[in-house]
Amino acid sequence: MFSAPVSWTDKTYFCCAVTLYGIVMVYSVFLWRKGFQRDDWVVYGMLAGGWVLHTVAMVKRGFNLEACPITNLYEATAFIMWTIVAGYLVVGVWQRFRFVGAFASPLLFLLGVFALFPDMDPELAPGSHEFSGALSSLHKALLLLSFGGFGLSAVGAVMFLTQEKDLKLHKFRAILSKLPSLERLEVAMTRLVWIAFGLLTAGLVTSSAYLHQVKNVWFQPDPEMLWVIGVWIFYLVLLMLQKRHAQSGRRFAWGTLGSFLFVMLTFWGVYLLSPLHQPPAS
Repeated sequence: MFSAPVSWTDKTYFCCAVTLYGIVMVYSVFLWRKGFQRDDWVVYGMLAGGWVLHTVAMVKRGFNLEACPITNLYEATAFIMWTIVAGYLVVGVWQRFRFVGAFASPLLFLLGVFALFPDMDPELAPGSHEFSGALSSLHKALLLLSFGGFGLSAVGAVMFLTQEKDLKLHKFRAILSKLPSLERLEVAMTRLVWIAFGLLTAGLVTSSAYLHQVKNVWFQPDPEMLWVIGVWIFYLVLLMLQKRHAQSGRRFAWGTLGSFLFVMLTFWGVYLLSPLHQPPAS
């Protein structure tokens, strides 16, 4: 029986997970060209294997830190990826949503490669990791879980737009496709955004409580805190427009996809600009 070398680090396990995500991405190209005409467990199985390796990497990092492993951009990105895969493994149990993995794999692979950039995981001086109780880990976990939920909703948006395009072009593969109907995809997108919005709201509340715990203030004009509030307002407007039926499913899909792309493209810069989230480097 094969056993992994004891010398394997958390980064080694994470690299293996990212490699599996990349293999799924390549395999998904063939499924995409065939129009998802058959029920395939390969994507689900490989992403499940990558998730196991990913989980081991996070657990090992957590044991090394003796705390929740979300202290820098590498760990934050890995946590968002882990959330997206975990969410897919739940919805993928249902046949009609199993091919979400084919749409999610390119995002996972790109995020994984980005997380592995050397500057994303700087070496810190001993004792530079500071944790002030459960609120420190909780507010980060809730915020990153919400971003993972928004990521899953963005994947659903891509599926919606792909299916709609095929139907508009009268492509025969849209009829044979095993993708869910547009109505079901819209419902799934909406529910995912609401769940993620709830997590984001809880993250904002716990962030304020944590700030009061360590600095005795409920609000501070920190770049990341202002950015999170801005993201919260944007998603609130998006959901209110959807609830009032002021926009079509196509516009909601584009709004969901565009919002997540904005979050992913700006999160890293805002994090680096935030004095509250920059521990002293060695």
